[in-house]
Amino acid sequence: MERGPAIFAGAVFALFGGGLLVWTAARVRQRRPVAHGVSPVASATLASLVSVIALIVGTWCFSRL
Repeated sequence: MERGPAIFAGAVFALFGGGLLVWTAARVRQRRPVAHGVSPVASATLASLVSVIALIVGTWCFSRL
């Protein structure tokens, strides 16, 4: 019964984290801002940190199966 929600949550976190990481890397590579009105270094760092945390949570969800 708990496998379904764990798979769904793991997939959501993994897709969000991976998408955010790819998007952040693309913005940094193009030298475009990740967030408007914020320091480019701070916004890229925060976005990268959030994406890595989401990937870790997704991995943890999949490990609970």
